[in-house]
Amino acid sequence: MDPLSIRAAGPGDAAALTAIALEAKRHWGYPEAWMALWTEALTITTAFIAAHDVWVAESAGRIHGFCAVVVEPTRGELAHLWVRPAHMGRGVGRRLFEHAVRQLRERAPGVALHIEADPHAEAFYVKMGARRVGEITREWPGLTRVVPELELAAR
Repeated sequence: MDPLSIRAAGPGDAAALTAIALEAKRHWGYPEAWMALWTEALTITTAFIAAHDVWVAESAGRIHGFCAVVVEPTRGELAHLWVRPAHMGRGVGRRLFEHAVRQLRERAPGVALHIEADPHAEAFYVKMGARRVGEITREWPGLTRVVPELELAAR
């Protein structure tokens, strides 16, 4: 893989980022009925990119993953972090996460990063220094899920 670079996402990236989020979520073997329920939440719009801090990791002109952070005065939220399955385990997620944390700390010093994690991703976030602080219950028609809530403390 060519050297990985991270850049701000632009409006023209929305469709590619949505495809990556869906591909990554499918990688964990969720039923298509569940994927249909989650499609709206996994869709990255140009309005979302314009309103939030969204970054892409790419090499050779191809996007391998992305992340998004929502910054509020007293809270930071990792809204998205998705990596193409073919690039999982190659450091893309780590680089994106570290970039997101740096950006949050520059914009909102002293603010912790909150993460609503897919259960399959919890170990990754713990490895990155986050700790579980609770659980979040999410409901869709015919589906209730309890997912880990993690936090990376402010420094």
